[in-house]
Amino acid sequence: MGSGGQGNVRAHVYVSGFVQGVGFRYSMLRVARAAGVRGWVRNLRDGRVEAVLEGPEDAVMRVIEWARRGPPGAWVERVEVVWEPYRGEFEGFEVVY
Repeated sequence: MGSGGQGNVRAHVYVSGFVQGVGFRYSMLRVARAAGVRGWVRNLRDGRVEAVLEGPEDAVMRVIEWARRGPPGAWVERVEVVWEPYRGEFEGFEVVY
């Protein structure tokens, strides 16, 4: 972070609240693809949603900001973001299981 929106970043994101069974993953898929962000999103057994986001810093930040609201029907309690070294390992954005 701190690159002024330039360059690629990687964020490991955990979303807590009422975020399963409300279309959260597929909504994030659409938002991430539209923003040009690569990575994946999945449900965790503890009720959270986990995602890894890679791409331009401003685009990754847009997806994180969307995750703070989520899709209609979701109630987001907390978004935890762990910044990791950019790896460039993804071709696109997918829902994983």
